[in-house]
Amino acid sequence: MAWENDDEDFDPSDFEAGEPDEEALADIRREDERIQKMPLMILAHQIFDITEALLETLPDDDMSEHYKSIMLEDALTLAPKIAGAEGADLYTLRMENAVIIKVAARNLLTQTAGLKMMGLSDDRYLNVLRDELDLFRLHFIDWIKTFDKSKDIQDNWGLFYD
Repeated sequence: MAWENDDEDFDPSDFEAGEPDEEALADIRREDERIQKMPLMILAHQIFDITEALLETLPDDDMSEHYKSIMLEDALTLAPKIAGAEGADLYTLRMENAVIIKVAARNLLTQTAGLKMMGLSDDRYLNVLRDELDLFRLHFIDWIKTFDKSKDIQDNWGLFYD
C-alpha cells in the first residue's frame, strides 16, 4: 500500500539520505573540535584515564572486579553525555544529560570511599581521582550555567519546570 501525500508542498526527496557536502562535513569537524577542546570534556577524558590506571592497581578478586565494572561504566559515561548535551539545543535535553553526568561523577566519588573502606586501594591513588572529580565538578557548575532555558519545549515530565 502506497502512502498518499495530501500536502502538495511536501517533497519526500528532501529527507532522503545522501552524502553530506564538504561544507557540512567541515561544520561537523569544527563542532567536534570545539567540544573536544572544552575544559569539561578534557577533564572527562582525564577522569577516565585516572580511573583506568587506578583500577589496574586493584587486586584480582571478585570484590575488585565489581568495583572495576561499576567505575569503568561511570567513567565512560562522562564524555559521551557531555557531547550529547552539547549537541542538543533544547534546555531539557541538555539538563537530562547533565543529570546523568552528575550521577556518574558522584558514583565514582562514592566508589572511591568503598575502595578505601574495603582496603583495596592506596589513599594516594584515590585522592588523585577525587581531586580530579572536584575540579570536574567546578567546571560542570560553570558549564550548566551556559544552558539557555529559553531554548526549550516542555516535555510534560515535570522535570526542570513547575
